Amino acid sequence: MARTLTVGAAQLGPIARDESRASAVRRMIALLDEASLRGCDLVVFPELALTTFFPRWYMEDQADVDAFFERAMPNPDVQPLFDRAREAGIGFYLGYAELTPDDDDGWHRYNTAILVDSAGAIVGKYRKVHLPGHYEHEPDWPFQHLEKRYFETGNLGFPVWQAFGATVGMCICNDRRWPETFRVMGLQGAELVLLGYNTPMHYPRMPAHDSLQNFHNHLVMQAGAYQNGTWVVGVAKAGREEGCDLIGQSCIIAPTGEIVAMCATLEDELVVARCDFDRCREIRRNIFDFALHRQPQHYGLITAPKKGETEKPGGGREQAA
Repeated sequence: MARTLTVGAAQLGPIARDESRASAVRRMIALLDEASLRGCDLVVFPELALTTFFPRWYMEDQADVDAFFERAMPNPDVQPLFDRAREAGIGFYLGYAELTPDDDDGWHRYNTAILVDSAGAIVGKYRKVHLPGHYEHEPDWPFQHLEKRYFETGNLGFPVWQAFGATVGMCICNDRRWPETFRVMGLQGAELVLLGYNTPMHYPRMPAHDSLQNFHNHLVMQAGAYQNGTWVVGVAKAGREEGCDLIGQSCIIAPTGEIVAMCATLEDELVVARCDFDRCREIRRNIFDFALHRQPQHYGLITAPKKGETEKPGGGREQAA
């Protein structure tokens, strides 16, 4: 019997620095209501969906930074989204900045995504592994990208979860550019990979690549889908946000690497596709049969430790978002 799931990619337009979380949640609820009318079982929201993309500003006061982080999930501002989703019987992926205590009365800060089931329960959590950007202020740049300063590298790896009748994985933004992200989930049988992004159109370190931003965005997701026989749902926060242009083109990609649905605007927009998980087997049995064709004895360099000094604040190389 075929296993299918109707998934909505719920792109958000820009979120201003002074826009409240409650306002962002109301916008997501409107998309969720549309998704319910269109028969969705699962809705995917962007990375850092509750606030503006705050790493574009250099802030020295940690309290100013922490104002963008969530100390609990759900919290009173986000609870209405959980409630409406539960009433509609729809699950969702949500990206946000997570502030969580450690065992020594300190705090950890992660760029995080959660997977919420149709009953409103959090069934999965992922913390971003491949943090782009830099550590220190770059005064000559039109905007900053200080994820390396404000977040720690995720410590949960790339797990998958049995949810929505499928094997589901998650990642965030820059993770999509690294083939290891998809392969680790693919080796665990991922049939659906969910990811949100906030990606600038302009790349200060390599402005010649600005015209390639949308192309590269799709290229890596389509390759990840095809090479691992999985559906991929990539969802943007898009548009001109606080003077920074963010790419859109949120999309749903089949295991063949084909884009089957894509947003046409840079605003709040929902696109929907019905994902047939039999198509994952179509690729894995006939093209990328891991058990038959992989030769991991030759892949040692992929997991070898980094050579040279460990990256430290002030010395990191910037990577694209």
